[in-house]
Amino acid sequence: MNPRHFISLLDVSGAELRALIHRAIELKNHRDLDYQPLKGRVMAMIFEKSSTRTRISFEAGMSHFGGSALFLSPRDTQLGRGEPLRDSAKVISSMVDCIMLRTDKHTTVTTFAEHSRVPVINGLTDEQHPCQLLADIQTFFELRGDLQGKTVAWIGDGNNMCHSYIHAAMVLDFTLHIACPVGYEPAAAIVAAAGGRVKFFPDTVAAAVGADLVVTDVWASMGQEEEQKQREIAFKDYQVDAAVMAAAQPDALFMHCLPAHRGEEVSAEVIDGPQSVVFQEAENRLHAQKALLEFLLCGK
Repeated sequence: MNPRHFISLLDVSGAELRALIHRAIELKNHRDLDYQPLKGRVMAMIFEKSSTRTRISFEAGMSHFGGSALFLSPRDTQLGRGEPLRDSAKVISSMVDCIMLRTDKHTTVTTFAEHSRVPVINGLTDEQHPCQLLADIQTFFELRGDLQGKTVAWIGDGNNMCHSYIHAAMVLDFTLHIACPVGYEPAAAIVAAAGGRVKFFPDTVAAAVGADLVVTDVWASMGQEEEQKQREIAFKDYQVDAAVMAAAQPDALFMHCLPAHRGEEVSAEVIDGPQSVVFQEAENRLHAQKALLEFLLCGK
């Protein structure tokens, strides 16, 4: 029997995603120290990119469930010395119960999944960041209810987070407004698959009109540091500030996957203001991923 992987939000149905989110909320609100469904199970965590939230949440999640997690970097394994990915996937998956990868190329994760005998989780790639979306969705559900029929505004780079928000719109049936600079749009194929759920706007305020949630990300992600100055120029009009939030619904929430650069993609007034839920969002990485681990490894 082939393992169930979580490479993209499109790997789950709307019903499964909602069940995952409700389970995450339940796990958060009613932690049972004696509930250890992953006792004796081991997760391999492969990091090509540094991490705070991803590493801590997965490692803590496995520990809460009675399992353990191994931190693997290219410096510590043959992955950094040219061993074929398919060989690494076969070897690693023969010794552990689950593999999480936080890597540059999306094809690294898909190749691992193709050759792994255990579930593979996308902890972040250059194309998608589905685990972060689990936390974002959980946060919205906790505070405002289901996202179906709602409007989300994405401000800034058409990056991996933007792609996963597009997928979320498809799975949960909400509308996504996007405002991004020319040349930094999300991938055309991903946009096309979403049909009418995705709409583009010429500026940040227009995109935010009527939004129930406003989301952004840094102007230059890891690996794009050499583009920082160029991106500062391109994105100078794409800050989420008080004017953007004023255009949204009065009870709109603000989210950011963190780390954030106050004064660049978001003003301090917004991220430290009453509509910001970035720290609840960050904590929910733990609870959402525990629900994901239970779903993939226990069939729940």
